[in-house]
Amino acid sequence: MFFPQFRARRIRGNEVFRRMVRETALSVDDLVYPMFSAFGSGIKKEISSMPGIYQQSIEHIVTDAREAYDLGIPAVLLFGIPETKDAVGSDAYSDTGIIQETVRAIKRAVPGLVVITDVCMCEYTDHGHCGIIKDGDVDNDSTLELLAREALSHVRAGADMVAPSDMMDGRVAAIREVLDENGFDKIPIMSYAVKYASGYYGPFREAAESTPQFGDRRSYQMDPANRLEALREAAADIEEGADIIMVKPGLPYLDILRDLRNEYNLPLAVYNVSGEYSMIKAAAGNGWIDEQRVVLETMLGFKRAGADIIITYHAKDVARWLKKG
Repeated sequence: MFFPQFRARRIRGNEVFRRMVRETALSVDDLVYPMFSAFGSGIKKEISSMPGIYQQSIEHIVTDAREAYDLGIPAVLLFGIPETKDAVGSDAYSDTGIIQETVRAIKRAVPGLVVITDVCMCEYTDHGHCGIIKDGDVDNDSTLELLAREALSHVRAGADMVAPSDMMDGRVAAIREVLDENGFDKIPIMSYAVKYASGYYGPFREAAESTPQFGDRRSYQMDPANRLEALREAAADIEEGADIIMVKPGLPYLDILRDLRNEYNLPLAVYNVSGEYSMIKAAAGNGWIDEQRVVLETMLGFKRAGADIIITYHAKDVARWLKKG
C-alpha cells in the first residue's frame, strides 16, 4: 500500500497515537549510576571535564547514593580513588580499601540500593595499567589471581554484583570460581565483555586518576576496527559464567550492541562513557543543543539497539525527566 492510500502522518500527527504505537520504551529501571569514591573526608571535587560529576569522600557518596535511590534508580556502579597506589594495586583487594568501605557505608545507609563494583586494577596501580606489569606489558595470568581476590573482597564487604572491566583473558572464570568456592554462588557477574581501546575514555581517566604512566591499553582492550571479535569475546565470557554482558563505549558501537542482542539472549548492558557524556554537556553548555532532548534520544538509541541496562552519568537527570513525563 502506497501514497495516497498509505499516509504515515495519520499516526504521527496525533500524540496519543504516537504513544500507542511507540516501539521502544525507556524506564528508570534501565539505569545504573556510576560514582567515584575518594579516600578522605569532606571531599566533593567536581571533575573538570564532566560537569555535575564528582570525586567524593564516603559521606558524600552515601548522600548521592540515597538521592539516586529516591529518584528510583535501582543500582550504582562504584569506582575508587585510594589513598596510595602501588605496583600491585593492593588497595583493590584490601578489606579496608576505599571501595570495600564505600560498599559497607552505602549498604548500611541505603540497603535497598543495588551496589555494583568495578573490578579492575588501573585505579589502584601506580603505573595506571589494569594488572601486573612484566616485561613492559600487563601479564595476563598473574593478574587473574588479584582480580579474583578483588572481586571476593568486594562481595565480602556487601557488593551485590561485580563487574570486571580489565579485559584479561579468563577473568570471568577466575572470579566465578573464587566466588563459588567461598559461598557466593548467588552473586552475579556483569562482564565488560566487549570493551574497546577507545579515545572516549579521556574524562574518566581524570575522574579515576587512572591514566597509564607508559604506553596504552591496546594489548588487552579491543581494536575499534573489529566487529566479529566482539562475538568471540562475548561467547568466551558467557561460557566462563557471565550473567550480564556489556558493550563499552556506547554510541560508536551501536552496531556491536545490536549484533550481541541478535546473537545472545543474556541480559545486555551498555556503558554510556565519560567522553560521550562530556560532549553532550559541552554542546549543551554552549547552547548548541537541547540537553534533555538529546540525552533522552541517546538513551532510546541504546534501548532500540538492544540494551537492557544503561550505565550512564546522566542517570539522575534522566530519572528526573522521566518522572516529570
